[in-house]
Amino acid sequence: MTLPASNMDFPILSVLIFSPLAAAAVAAMIRNENILRWWTLAFTTAAAAFSLLLWQRFDATTAAFQFAEQAAWIPSLKINYAVGIDGISLLLVLLTTLVMPLCVLCSWRYITARVKEFMVCLLVMETAMIGVFCALDFILFFVFWEAMLIPMALLIGIWGGPRKIYAAMKFFIYTMTGSVLLLVAIIALYLKVGSFSIPDMMGRNYPADFQCWIFLAFFISFAIKVPMFPFHTWLPAAHVEAPTAGSVLLASVLLKMGTYGFLRFSLPITPHATHVFTPYILWLSVAAIIYGGLTALAQTDLKKLVAYSSVSHMGFATFGIFALNANGIEGATLVMVNHGVTTGALFIAVGIIYERLHTRDLGQTAGMGKFMPVFAGLLGVFCLSSLAFPGTNSFIGEFLVLAGGFKVSKLMVICAVPGVVIAAAYMLRMLQKVAYGHVDNPDHSRLADLSFREVVTLVPLLIFVFWIGLHPQPFLHVMHASVQHLLEQANAPLAATAVALR
Repeated sequence: MTLPASNMDFPILSVLIFSPLAAAAVAAMIRNENILRWWTLAFTTAAAAFSLLLWQRFDATTAAFQFAEQAAWIPSLKINYAVGIDGISLLLVLLTTLVMPLCVLCSWRYITARVKEFMVCLLVMETAMIGVFCALDFILFFVFWEAMLIPMALLIGIWGGPRKIYAAMKFFIYTMTGSVLLLVAIIALYLKVGSFSIPDMMGRNYPADFQCWIFLAFFISFAIKVPMFPFHTWLPAAHVEAPTAGSVLLASVLLKMGTYGFLRFSLPITPHATHVFTPYILWLSVAAIIYGGLTALAQTDLKKLVAYSSVSHMGFATFGIFALNANGIEGATLVMVNHGVTTGALFIAVGIIYERLHTRDLGQTAGMGKFMPVFAGLLGVFCLSSLAFPGTNSFIGEFLVLAGGFKVSKLMVICAVPGVVIAAAYMLRMLQKVAYGHVDNPDHSRLADLSFREVVTLVPLLIFVFWIGLHPQPFLHVMHASVQHLLEQANAPLAATAVALR
């Protein structure tokens, strides 16, 4: 495998990937908890600022992998250390680095026990998450994919709620099941290609039956991670029991690994099988949109409500991906980013409520907005964003997904549209209860409005809500060439058939 020359002489991706491990090693030697918190916040903020170099130096006119680095790792098995990013993975890397300092801030007072271990887990997870989006060797990708699993299970199992062990085990078992199938697919592709290089596996004319089996292995692995209906049952338990930072990482980054897997592997490596299974996946996506919305509407636990809304929103992402056109895939990528911003903000807001009331019950939170007007205002913006109100970030993503879906099946779009209405119902219901409540509300007169730290945690996400909502062009532009190249690979079987029929 030969990768294009890097945009920089400096190995920026390797620094972004592995510097959190060095920061974790330093954190492990710090004994003072306050110093530890400040160290982790300073490092993650610096990493987020450093990652902006990727945006500045990225060439949006090419679909080639950029900032590429390659070195022999296990030459006898043709396993290399190979990393690089395109327009799709660039946005997900930046989303990851942006979210990390916010996770530290929202845990500032929430986490009081075993603070050192918690911060080390966060930093190790940052390495694994960035590595997943940058890896261009399948074994390297799998190592990062698995490395993410352990610290996330620890975050849930150690710092989670009353049923934390159950939730952590369920998350671990589901994810490991998907990982086994992913590993089988990787080995099968290696035996066909003779290399673990991801770019080398793309665009090859594999036998149709081979593609179908590989696609199914990919599909189950990535559908569990998204999670798609009916593989979603681990998600509500994990979200409800996880600490606030764990829920934010799950929603903002980890779920995106599933949809990223569809884009990076399923479409370009198994294009024939993709077209075979597309109708079934589109209908599963529609089912997820409606089911997730209706289930969220029935919840009284705020975390469960937001968790089930994730099932619905990620249904839009998979619907856009398998629409297999530019509007659909660009919309799906925006949905992935927007979901990370908005749902991450909503989980932080739920954490703020829990810190004050020690409950997430919707009835017990009624009328908080009267005594916390700044919090109610910010929550209102994020709720409007979640229901895809025009002018907010989620609107443009879901609009493009539905526009792409309309080119595939008007019936499916008609069936999916009620999901938007249901989202408005459960989000406005939550906002009305928290901000205004009933005539007779619990006594919240002693509640303090947002502190400076909490405002600083939410404001960056607020900026992205309006930036993407009012000026999405920079985000669409940076991914456009990569999406067009991906579509050429995914639609190669149709192009070959058209040529044969002439």
